[in-house]
Amino acid sequence: MNVRELEIAADRLRLDILEEIAAAQSGHIGGALSICELLAVLYDKHMNIRPGEPAWPDRDRLVLSKGHASSALYAALAARGYFSRGELQKFRAVDGILQGHPSMTKTPGVDMSSGSLGQGLSCANGMALAGRIDHKSYQVYCICGDGEMQEGQIWEALMTAAHYKLDHLTLFIDRNGLQIDGPTTQVMNIEPLKEKLIAFGWDTQVIAGHDVSAIDQAITRAKALRGKPSAIILNTIKGKGVSFMENVAGWHGTPPDSNQAAQAREELEVRLKKEEQA
Repeated sequence: MNVRELEIAADRLRLDILEEIAAAQSGHIGGALSICELLAVLYDKHMNIRPGEPAWPDRDRLVLSKGHASSALYAALAARGYFSRGELQKFRAVDGILQGHPSMTKTPGVDMSSGSLGQGLSCANGMALAGRIDHKSYQVYCICGDGEMQEGQIWEALMTAAHYKLDHLTLFIDRNGLQIDGPTTQVMNIEPLKEKLIAFGWDTQVIAGHDVSAIDQAITRAKALRGKPSAIILNTIKGKGVSFMENVAGWHGTPPDSNQAAQAREELEVRLKKEEQA
């Protein structure tokens, strides 16, 4: 896909996220909206996958460690054909396959169950190490939130990945600056994040997290790197694409009511129409 097509794909994900959470009246919308460009670039350009064969042994893997953003992952999986888009309307429903947090036993395309923050990178390490032992060339990707970087297990996993030189592993950090209780700098400051990751032995890039070209280039570099794991810090906006949600911590886990959903839908549709006509 070219730049315009990837931008359109990202905003289509945003519309699907909105519909999922509005239908369920439950879910974490802010941090889902902030990773749409990343998911669009990964699933539409970089990941080697077979939607018709979700358990294909040579597929690239993705661990959504910030599992509360599951609505974004589900939108991306539906867009690639892992399951019908109609399933999105049953997000968090007892008769659906889309759990509040991703479940590898319930949902095609989910490579690791997640939700308890801080554990996903350890799982991704295991996948990457297993790939090396099995002489596989697949890539392993892990998405963490910046609030999640406050977890101790994350830093143990960072040391482990560097120790084993897991160069088929890429960690994405969604640095939108907000967590459920407020700014990350006030709750538990994680800065200087880039310098810490470099000190832990990771090749580290900092990019504009809503720039699909920057994301594409960063992933390309990470895939080519040998001898150490890669980290990509994406500077993003929580609630990206919806004016009244952007940079507001209160939208971490609050679903929109019917009026708010209608306004958000209108804004996203206008945004998408402009991109399609550009």
